[in-house]
Amino acid sequence: MIKNILLCLCLLCTAVIGTARTTLEDLSLEEKLGQTLMVFADVDSAEIFRPLIESGKVGGVLVQWGNYSLEETKQLIDTLQGWAQKSPHKIPLLIAIDYEGGTVYTPITLGFDYLPTNMMLAASGDEEGAASIAYLAGQELRRAGIHINFSPVLDVNTNPHNPIIGVRSFGSDPANVTKMGLSLMNGFQAAGIVSIVKHFPGHGDTAADSHYQVPVVKASDQELRQTHIAPFAQAIENGVQGIMTGHVLYPALDNKNIATFSRPILQDLLRTQLGFKGLIATDSLDMKSATKFCSISGCAVRALKAGSDLVLLGRYIKPQTTFNRIYREMKDGSENRQRIEEAAGRVLELKKQLGLLDGSLPVPPAPIDKAYQAELEKLSNEAVTLVRNRAGLIPFAPAGYNGAKPTVCAVFFAPPRFADQLMSFSKPFLEKGWNIRSYNAAMTPRETDRRRAEACAKGADLLVVTSLQWADRTNINQKNLILSLFKEHPKNVLISTMSPYDIAAYPSAHTVLATYGINRFVLQTAANIILGNLKPQGKMPVELPEE
Repeated sequence: MIKNILLCLCLLCTAVIGTARTTLEDLSLEEKLGQTLMVFADVDSAEIFRPLIESGKVGGVLVQWGNYSLEETKQLIDTLQGWAQKSPHKIPLLIAIDYEGGTVYTPITLGFDYLPTNMMLAASGDEEGAASIAYLAGQELRRAGIHINFSPVLDVNTNPHNPIIGVRSFGSDPANVTKMGLSLMNGFQAAGIVSIVKHFPGHGDTAADSHYQVPVVKASDQELRQTHIAPFAQAIENGVQGIMTGHVLYPALDNKNIATFSRPILQDLLRTQLGFKGLIATDSLDMKSATKFCSISGCAVRALKAGSDLVLLGRYIKPQTTFNRIYREMKDGSENRQRIEEAAGRVLELKKQLGLLDGSLPVPPAPIDKAYQAELEKLSNEAVTLVRNRAGLIPFAPAGYNGAKPTVCAVFFAPPRFADQLMSFSKPFLEKGWNIRSYNAAMTPRETDRRRAEACAKGADLLVVTSLQWADRTNINQKNLILSLFKEHPKNVLISTMSPYDIAAYPSAHTVLATYGINRFVLQTAANIILGNLKPQGKMPVELPEE
């Protein structure tokens, strides 16, 4: 297997760098508590955490999204680690990132390349390809100084109306989620990146967004274990290093506490029954589904007492005040102190495994741009799915074509940040000598967008429209304009470019492709399928609602 070969190569590339040589016994109780806490920072907000880092009361930092270059990201991480070196114990920070792809990550964020959505990877069915692209992406993360990726998502998306997971999931089949999830996990870990899977015990059957509400999963204990917990159980058997909890209520497991605050879920189920010995991390505690029950500091205390080891405090905190409140609640009582010891011990053990305590850090790898792009192009070719072809428009052959150049109009609905990715759709048509005109409308189109879209479509031999729905949120303006265009122009192709669940909103679309995300290769693949240059290979990873 390629991932085993890559792992061997990774382990051979080590060098010794002088860093801390500190054991748990060397730390004060405050410093031990600090090892369990992770704050969120970006290039513009990091300074607020400097005093806490320099005093040794923070164990890690999650670098936040922003339109920063890779060099700026590296500089931020170097600065953070420089502050950690000024602390009394000089223990380096764990640097983490949310690098999932799709709705969570975009091509301009922090300077890293586009990562395919999990659903796109699942549609390709390419386990080795998923492992390879995770390995290559992990190499870039490691070059920047990142240790942890909160990925992959192992939620089984059984609810089409899930407002937050969508293409973040590998699909609705637990076996497929497990297969593809393990591939991605192994790829990251082979690159030397700690893969923390999420959101235990499963966020796929929710109808509420845990950023804003408390989701409730009413599934039975048996259903939870067979469908939603199964991928996590397999990840544990395959050596996953970390698991993130979900801020979700599961009455069948604990009818009082969300998973993050639940001892029955974290201790009895995850630790005892499933035998997980790695790091338990919380989802961000500044989410409404947590703060409904407590302040951020109070939530941190509840999470630690329930069994979490790494507490993600979020971004909007008063660092010293938050730390002081957590310490005040946790410093007394043998059980509290024992929990701090256990949690800090697991964090330090992970830092030791990463070479942060003895200086045996792997040598930063060489850039992998060309290899990454080649793998992304291959996966894109494998993932695009032909969902409907009722009118036989694919492959497209214009009626009466006798040498005149056919004209294709492409109307995109996509945020401006994807504009440079959209241009690749035109390339196959231009190479064939066809005329192609395009218009990128606003996600919520207005009258100007309607006029320009209609002008583009007028007289075209084929109309191609891309829809974009993040999860379950259908944009009514976008939907109405698309349906209007289809009514006027019967020779049309719909390309669902993010959540495939939006296809149900367009029953009049007789020809439909799904890409499960936007990048320049996947759109180029869609164009080549329309032209007949490629055969569609992708398989739909979820069950679509009935039309």
